[in-house]
Amino acid sequence: MKTETVGTATFETWDVDEVASALEKREIVLIDVRTPQEFMFEHIPGALLMPMSFFDAQALPGQSDKRIVFHCGSGVRSEKVARAAIEAGFDRIAHMGGGMAAWKAAQKPHIGTNMATGAPQRVD
Repeated sequence: MKTETVGTATFETWDVDEVASALEKREIVLIDVRTPQEFMFEHIPGALLMPMSFFDAQALPGQSDKRIVFHCGSGVRSEKVARAAIEAGFDRIAHMGGGMAAWKAAQKPHIGTNMATGAPQRVD
């Protein structure tokens, strides 16, 4: 994990293994900031959807029990959203570096779309 101090806040960049481990242990809330269409096509099981275009920091859950980790397709949008959360007053926030592309490159399980039927299917 890489950390950066932004004012009085801590901005964290997690790698896919850290996110996968924390998600499995239910230690984080993983929030996907991609579009609903991107999410429908493929997503990480257990991730919640809050598209960047509708981002509202006041709607985020508190972090007393679980850390919030954002992710997107490549890590660009999730970093922007994480920094916006810090500007909104969150003092410790994280995003997944490399996004969904890095998740798939690491061969982590996700929900994809069966191109023959259009139905969702687990990809391990």
